Amino acid sequence: MDFFNQAKPIEILLVEDNPGDARLAREALKDSKVKNNLAIVDDGVKALEYLRKQGEFASAPSPDLILLDLNLPRKDGREVLAEIKGDGMLKRIPVVVLTTSRAEQDVLKSYNLHANCYITKPIDLGQFITVVKSIEDFWLTIVKLPPCEECP
Repeated sequence: MDFFNQAKPIEILLVEDNPGDARLAREALKDSKVKNNLAIVDDGVKALEYLRKQGEFASAPSPDLILLDLNLPRKDGREVLAEIKGDGMLKRIPVVVLTTSRAEQDVLKSYNLHANCYITKPIDLGQFITVVKSIEDFWLTIVKLPPCEECP
């Protein structure tokens, strides 16, 4: 039996407003070695509603990993990161900042807000898929993720 196919799926929340990048991430994770469920929201307000199980997301699963873009509509990714890491129920969820920004102040601010890592999205499609697969390889197969607070 393959261990990865028997394990409970890893819940991933992708917060991404670019439909093309969201589609590429979905494709890259579809054939993953690790069973995963990918939820996608396209703005910062929806991300926090999802995480807090509010409104249409009342029955959403708690994510094991968050992939967060910084440049989002309605609520900026930096604000979302600050709220996640300032919330006792959410702060242990690893947050991978996955953004086009190469600005040093964004890197510093993200780490000051306790992002678990900062990755600049490559422009090239093939490289983008390679980056997502690298995230998968590291965060879903090597790292021991913290247990979910409200999971049995």
